[in-house]
Amino acid sequence: MAYEPKTAPFDPRFPNQNQTKHCYQSYLDFHRCEKVKGEGDQVCKYFKSVFSSLCPNSWVEKWDTQREEGTFAGHI
Repeated sequence: MAYEPKTAPFDPRFPNQNQTKHCYQSYLDFHRCEKVKGEGDQVCKYFKSVFSSLCPNSWVEKWDTQREEGTFAGHI
């Protein structure tokens, strides 16, 4: 089976070329979704695919570390 790379679909909340806010919001939405629906829920996978597509890996690693340490600034 061939790998098909996908990118995040258009979101009218983030119409600008700079997708930093879309990246961050999708990261928050993913973790909020998992908090409510539980890990591995199919609905939450959408948000993960969006932030995985938009966010640099270094940002995600930094945010994950901050969440583990309890210093993450976002509200999840």
